[in-house]
Amino acid sequence: MLPIHIQYIFKLPDGQKDTFILQLDQHNLNLLTDDKNSLPDWSRLSFQQCPNCVDMEKSTWCPMAVNLSRIVHRFASLLSYDEVHLTVITAEREFRQKTTIQRAISSYMGLVMATCGCPHTKFLRPMARFHLPLASEEETIYRAFSMYALAQYFIARDNGTADPEFKGLEQAYKEIQVINQAMAQRLRAASEKDSSVNALINLDMYARAMPYVLEESLEELQYLFDSYLNKKSKN
Repeated sequence: MLPIHIQYIFKLPDGQKDTFILQLDQHNLNLLTDDKNSLPDWSRLSFQQCPNCVDMEKSTWCPMAVNLSRIVHRFASLLSYDEVHLTVITAEREFRQKTTIQRAISSYMGLVMATCGCPHTKFLRPMARFHLPLASEEETIYRAFSMYALAQYFIARDNGTADPEFKGLEQAYKEIQVINQAMAQRLRAASEKDSSVNALINLDMYARAMPYVLEESLEELQYLFDSYLNKKSKN
C-alpha cells in the first residue's frame, strides 16, 4: 500500500522555492521519517525534554523535533511576518494562499505533530488524514470536536466506555500545551529569528482555546446544528 503524500511548497520573498514532502503510512498514519544522520543537538530527547514525556525512554531523539528540524533549519533566518506563497498538494486537492511564514510553518507543524510518533499527539491523526492547511480557529475547533465525537462512536460500538462530555479531549489538549511550551524552548535554541517559535505559539493558542470552548458548552458552534435541534433557521 503506497504512502499518503502531502507536499508543502514555500515560495519565499526572494523568489526561491522550498518543497517539503510528508509521507504517511496509509494504515496507521505514522510519518515516515528519513534517516537520522546529522541531526541537530536540540532534537535529542534529553534537550528541553517535555515534562509529560512518556513511553520514550529507549529513544535518543525526540520524534517531533526530528521531523521539525528540516523546516526550522531552512527558515531560521526569517521573521514571522515575512510573506510567502504557500502551496499544499494532497491526493484530493491543491491549496494556494499568500500568507506569513509564521502561519505557513504553523500549518506544517500541526501536521507533523499529529503524525510524528509523540504519544500525546496521536489522538490527532484522524485530522491529519483529512489535513486542512491554514485552518482558522473555528475550523480547528469544529474538526477537533467532530473527530473526538466520532471516536466515541467507535469506542461505544466496540463495547468501550465513551466520553460524551469530551473530558478526554480537554485533558489531551492540556497535555499538548505542556509539549508546546517545551518545544518552544527547543526552537529558541534552533532559530536565529522568531518565525518557528511564533508558529508554535500560533498552534498553542488553539490548544489553549479548547478548554474554554468546553466551558461554554460549544455555544459558538451550536448555530450550525439548528436543523438537528428543530429550530427554525433565521435565513
